[in-house]
Amino acid sequence: MDPKEASGPEKEKEKEKEKGIKRRNRPVFLRYLERRKTDSIVADDMAKGDINLGTLVRRSQSDKTEYSTKLKERMTPHELSSTSSPTPPDPEEVRTRKMSRRAKVIQELVQTEKDYFTDLELCIREVVKPLRGLQVVDVDRLFSNMETVSEVSAALLQRLQEATAEPDPDTIIIGEVFIQAKATLEDIYKIYCYHHDDANSLLKSYEKEEELKQHFIKCVLALK
Repeated sequence: MDPKEASGPEKEKEKEKEKGIKRRNRPVFLRYLERRKTDSIVADDMAKGDINLGTLVRRSQSDKTEYSTKLKERMTPHELSSTSSPTPPDPEEVRTRKMSRRAKVIQELVQTEKDYFTDLELCIREVVKPLRGLQVVDVDRLFSNMETVSEVSAALLQRLQEATAEPDPDTIIIGEVFIQAKATLEDIYKIYCYHHDDANSLLKSYEKEEELKQHFIKCVLALK
């Protein structure tokens, strides 16, 4: 049969066949470049309620370029902010803040020692001495060396107050006071701590006796 006399469907088949032959005969690298122009991704139909993982759509090369550009735009401000260094603080301002904190710490330290010494003196005056005069309890065993602790606390407080009396904050050397008092503090508190458990047990035994308990209550009321 003459190709010119062939029917319409047969002509279409011949054309498709010729196209296929031409594509197969094209150089391999051209066919590879043609495939690289687009990429395939899975269409997300979940928003429509139709989850079809087999549906594929085509993303053009221009879409990929646009996406890459937008990504760079979003990343650029972050990179600039991360590389920019903050303004260094003023050295004088930093020093002022540190000296202010140091002054507050020293003030609290001295006030704490002052309050502690006041409590010791109050306990000795209103509890230890009255009980010693009554001779109803073993005061030395119950209060150990509290009176010696009070004397050492008074001396430490005086030296702290003298050290902080300097008008220039830079000349206040508070650590030297504790270094010089270190040995004395260790000696008196070793004795006090060693007898603490024994004194606590003795106090509990005294509280079981009603008469002695009333003496303690009277001393506590005097403290208040």
